[in-house]
Amino acid sequence: MISKKDKNQDRVIRHARVRKKVNGTEQRPRLSVYRSTNHIYAQLIDDVKGTTLCAASTLEKEVAPKVADLSKSEAAKVVGKAVAEKALKLGIKEVVFDRGGYLYTGRVQALAEGAREAGLEF
Repeated sequence: MISKKDKNQDRVIRHARVRKKVNGTEQRPRLSVYRSTNHIYAQLIDDVKGTTLCAASTLEKEVAPKVADLSKSEAAKVVGKAVAEKALKLGIKEVVFDRGGYLYTGRVQALAEGAREAGLEF
Protein backbone atom coordinates (compact mmCIF):
# COMPACT_ATOMS: atom_id res chain seq x y z
CA MET A 1 0.00 0.00 0.00
CA ILE A 2 1.24 3.49 -0.88
CA SER A 3 1.35 5.93 1.96
CA LYS A 4 1.15 9.67 1.35
CA LYS A 5 3.89 11.83 2.84
CA ASP A 6 2.77 14.38 5.43
CA LYS A 7 4.36 17.60 4.17
CA ASN A 8 3.29 19.65 7.17
CA GLN A 9 4.99 17.21 9.55
CA ASP A 10 8.20 17.60 7.53
CA ARG A 11 7.83 21.38 7.78
CA VAL A 12 7.39 21.19 11.56
CA ILE A 13 10.60 19.16 11.83
CA ARG A 14 12.50 21.67 9.66
CA HIS A 15 11.12 24.54 11.74
CA ALA A 16 12.22 22.90 15.01
CA ARG A 17 15.71 22.38 13.59
CA VAL A 18 16.00 26.04 12.60
CA ARG A 19 14.56 27.27 15.91
CA LYS A 20 17.46 25.64 17.77
CA LYS A 21 19.68 28.38 16.34
CA VAL A 22 17.31 31.30 15.67
CA ASN A 23 16.26 33.33 18.72
CA GLY A 24 14.76 36.79 18.97
CA THR A 25 15.70 39.42 21.53
CA GLU A 26 14.13 42.75 22.39
CA GLN A 27 16.71 44.60 20.26
CA ARG A 28 16.56 42.08 17.40
CA PRO A 29 13.26 40.16 17.49
CA ARG A 30 12.35 37.15 15.39
CA LEU A 31 10.14 37.79 12.34
CA SER A 32 8.08 34.62 12.25
CA VAL A 33 6.03 33.64 9.18
CA TYR A 34 3.02 31.34 9.03
CA ARG A 35 1.49 30.50 5.68
CA SER A 36 -1.98 28.98 5.48
CA THR A 37 -3.76 27.99 2.31
CA ASN A 38 -5.40 31.37 1.75
CA HIS A 39 -3.67 33.78 4.14
CA ILE A 40 -0.24 34.71 5.45
CA TYR A 41 0.69 35.89 8.93
CA ALA A 42 3.83 37.58 10.26
CA GLN A 43 4.75 38.54 13.79
CA LEU A 44 7.75 39.93 15.64
CA ILE A 45 8.56 37.85 18.71
CA ASP A 46 10.85 38.54 21.67
CA ASP A 47 11.84 35.00 22.70
CA VAL A 48 13.57 36.15 25.89
CA LYS A 49 10.31 37.50 27.36
CA GLY A 50 8.07 35.22 25.30
CA THR A 51 5.98 38.08 23.92
CA THR A 52 4.72 39.15 20.53
CA LEU A 53 5.75 42.75 19.83
CA CYS A 54 3.60 43.30 16.73
CA ALA A 55 1.88 41.30 14.02
CA ALA A 56 0.28 41.64 10.60
CA SER A 57 -1.78 39.37 8.37
CA THR A 58 -4.03 39.41 5.35
CA LEU A 59 -7.02 39.31 7.71
CA GLU A 60 -6.35 42.65 9.44
CA LYS A 61 -8.79 45.52 8.91
CA GLU A 62 -6.09 47.80 7.46
CA VAL A 63 -4.56 45.16 5.17
CA ALA A 64 -7.60 43.18 3.95
CA PRO A 65 -8.99 45.89 1.61
CA LYS A 66 -5.53 46.39 0.04
CA VAL A 67 -5.08 42.69 -0.75
CA ALA A 68 -8.61 41.88 -1.91
CA ASP A 69 -7.74 41.99 -5.64
CA LEU A 70 -4.11 40.84 -5.39
CA SER A 71 -2.49 37.45 -5.84
CA LYS A 72 -1.22 35.59 -2.78
CA SER A 73 2.40 36.62 -3.41
CA GLU A 74 1.47 40.27 -3.87
CA ALA A 75 -0.62 40.10 -0.69
CA ALA A 76 2.38 38.65 1.18
CA LYS A 77 4.46 41.62 0.09
CA VAL A 78 1.82 44.00 1.48
CA VAL A 79 1.82 42.09 4.79
CA GLY A 80 5.63 42.34 4.91
CA LYS A 81 5.43 46.10 4.47
CA ALA A 82 2.70 46.35 7.13
CA VAL A 83 4.68 44.44 9.76
CA ALA A 84 7.80 46.47 8.94
CA GLU A 85 5.94 49.77 9.39
CA LYS A 86 4.67 48.60 12.80
CA ALA A 87 8.18 47.52 13.78
CA LEU A 88 9.69 50.85 12.78
CA LYS A 89 7.07 52.64 14.92
CA LEU A 90 8.32 50.56 17.86
CA GLY A 91 11.91 51.54 17.07
CA ILE A 92 12.93 48.13 15.72
CA LYS A 93 15.17 48.24 12.65
CA GLU A 94 16.84 44.80 12.71
CA VAL A 95 15.15 41.41 12.92
CA VAL A 96 16.03 37.73 12.59
CA PHE A 97 14.00 36.08 9.82
CA ASP A 98 12.26 32.82 10.74
CA ARG A 99 10.70 31.29 7.64
CA GLY A 100 8.80 28.76 9.74
CA GLY A 101 10.18 25.68 7.99
CA TYR A 102 8.84 26.84 4.62
CA LEU A 103 11.11 27.10 1.60
CA TYR A 104 12.39 30.63 0.92
CA THR A 105 10.43 31.09 -2.27
CA GLY A 106 7.05 32.41 -3.37
CA ARG A 107 4.96 33.99 -0.63
CA VAL A 108 7.63 33.70 2.07
CA GLN A 109 10.19 35.43 -0.12
CA ALA A 110 7.68 38.13 -1.12
CA LEU A 111 6.92 38.85 2.54
CA ALA A 112 10.64 39.19 3.30
CA GLU A 113 11.18 41.50 0.31
CA GLY A 114 8.23 43.67 1.36
CA ALA A 115 9.66 44.00 4.87
CA ARG A 116 13.09 44.92 3.48
CA GLU A 117 11.57 47.52 1.15
CA ALA A 118 9.77 49.13 4.08
CA GLY A 119 13.03 49.48 6.02
CA LEU A 120 13.66 46.33 8.08
CA GLU A 121 17.14 44.79 8.00
CA PHE A 122 17.91 41.06 8.29
